[in-house]
Amino acid sequence: MRILGVDPGTRKVGLAVVDESGPPLALEVAPLEATASRAAELVNSHGVDAVALGGLTGRKAVEAALRAALPAELPLHLVDERRSSFEARGLYWRLHPPRGLCRLIPRGMLFPPEPLDAYAAAVIACRFLDQRSRGVGRLKRLFVL
Repeated sequence: MRILGVDPGTRKVGLAVVDESGPPLALEVAPLEATASRAAELVNSHGVDAVALGGLTGRKAVEAALRAALPAELPLHLVDERRSSFEARGLYWRLHPPRGLCRLIPRGMLFPPEPLDAYAAAVIACRFLDQRSRGVGRLKRLFVL
């Protein structure tokens, strides 16, 4: 099952396509105005089965745009996104380990060089998959957070 994770915001939105069997297939950050069109392109190109939308900041505007742009039969689920930014930071460093002297610094003290919205969207998608499978813990197992 492929999930489009969406981390809503007031200016930009994180989008990630996550499969049950591996790392994220797509990670990107889109401006709020282009979110619906980018989400529709990701749904069509990756064969997404459902959308997992974070349920806090900026959700209503993003949800309305997604419902208008995506097929009506594609289910949209609200997911609790609390602490997703913290987990996104861990996911970023798991996928892009620090090099050189930076690897000696604790990861909690490092700041990623790019916005973490897309990684937060991947965390939201994984949380949905975890809820669907009754808490198997895919996020922790796959990304070793």
